[in-house]
Amino acid sequence: MPAPPLLFDRALHRKRLDRAARAYANADFLQRRAAYDVAERLAPIMRSFSVAVDLSARGGAFAEALAEEAPGKVGTLIESDLSHRMLAGRPGLRLVADEERLPFADASLDLVVSTLGLHWTNDVVGALIQVRRALKPDGLFIGAFLGGVTLTELRQSLVAAESEILGGAGSRVSPFADAQDAASLLQRAGFQQPVTDIDKVTVTYEHPLKLLADLRQMGETSVLADRHPKPLTRALLQRTFEIYVEKFGASDGRIPATFEILTMTGWAPAQALP
Repeated sequence: MPAPPLLFDRALHRKRLDRAARAYANADFLQRRAAYDVAERLAPIMRSFSVAVDLSARGGAFAEALAEEAPGKVGTLIESDLSHRMLAGRPGLRLVADEERLPFADASLDLVVSTLGLHWTNDVVGALIQVRRALKPDGLFIGAFLGGVTLTELRQSLVAAESEILGGAGSRVSPFADAQDAASLLQRAGFQQPVTDIDKVTVTYEHPLKLLADLRQMGETSVLADRHPKPLTRALLQRTFEIYVEKFGASDGRIPATFEILTMTGWAPAQALP
């Protein structure tokens, strides 16, 4: 079987997360929203989970949400992240790990959650298969990742500016999965009873630069492996901002930024698959 295409530079992604870690809490609103949504989904489930792993734990929002929304639901929580700096400075079990190469033994976990990390993996299905294998029979996975509508305003403005200045548009913003494909990802990975929900969030900013600053602070700036051959010049960026404001700006001068959070829920089969 051929290897999946290399879409993302994972080493660069780790560096971006390391850079963002110190002040991550200043722009963690999306990850925190996703984490609380996952915890709320766990609360009504009529069972507890002895050992759970939080992939892409970042600043620890899921642990906080779990304590507030579903206390006692999880026995032991292991926080995992690609960036060691994200995990530094707080108590509890912490593990630096790559979502593309999970270190967990087969059938060793009762619950795995992931909040806004899987969209940076080169092989999402492969990562989900690893998660499913690490889960015990009837183990639960809940994962939230950014969907295809995310940053549509920025994408459209950048494409228009590139077409105008460069005579054509290239790839500068990372691709995101389509909502209709999310459930099929779980099925392909061997999960049962897959469910996908969509949470569309619109945030407004005084200026597009404020949006770019938030993306940088989130560690969510593009890490495409096949990066655009022409640099993002000041003139191109300025024209992108002008188009953004012209096309999407509100009467008060603020601009919207749309984020789509896809939350997938799936259960490991009652009998372990190969």
